[in-house]
Amino acid sequence: MNQPVRSLRFWLITCAALAGVLLTASLGRWQLGRAAEKLALQAQIDSRRAQPALDGQSLRTVADPTALLQRRVVLRGHWLPTHTVYLDNRQMRGQPGFFVLTPLRLESTDTTVLVQRGWIQRNFLDRTQLPAVPTPSEPVTLSGWIAPAPSKLYDFAGADAGVIRQNLDVAAFAAEIRQPLVPVTVLQTGDPGDGLLRDWPAPATGVDKHYGYAFQWFGLAGLMAILYVWFQLVRRFYPAR
Repeated sequence: MNQPVRSLRFWLITCAALAGVLLTASLGRWQLGRAAEKLALQAQIDSRRAQPALDGQSLRTVADPTALLQRRVVLRGHWLPTHTVYLDNRQMRGQPGFFVLTPLRLESTDTTVLVQRGWIQRNFLDRTQLPAVPTPSEPVTLSGWIAPAPSKLYDFAGADAGVIRQNLDVAAFAAEIRQPLVPVTVLQTGDPGDGLLRDWPAPATGVDKHYGYAFQWFGLAGLMAILYVWFQLVRRFYPAR
């Protein structure tokens, strides 16, 4: 191979290596930026959870209830048991079962909030055999956290209607039951005296995932730099004798 061709090949490889190092390093920096955003989100969640609990009046009159996510609440009202829904294929402590959701009409108002009351194990022989969940008719007081609707799973045809459902959209459910539901739910906490398990997982921001991706990108950038130095500089200018 003559000298001009070797020189051209050297500079092409140099440009490609430089572009690869810069690209992977920038992707690593981007992942670190995402991790910083998630840390700020976690700090916001921790700050909201440390604030005093809200009551039903606060939840009813706030302009944007989604701004209260992760705030603690203490609510008093009446259950609407005829509108109880069982969300299928939900897990808690590694066991499959149902999330039980029941609307709660806040006391002395026409406002209703959908409460994620807890988890209950399903009947593995017949999924339609729903376990009984005690739902008192007298006013109840409950504690919990303001949360979004349950995460969506793969939706089968016809799985969004009836008592047993795969997913639930709060706005669509409000229209279905003709109740003015606030656009958030409440994760009920407290003593599981009604047979429902309430071992809710803490909100996951995924910071570790971004750190892992950043490590991979920076590692790839370092590897390309090392390979370039060895094969294009060390081997070129200090050939083996």
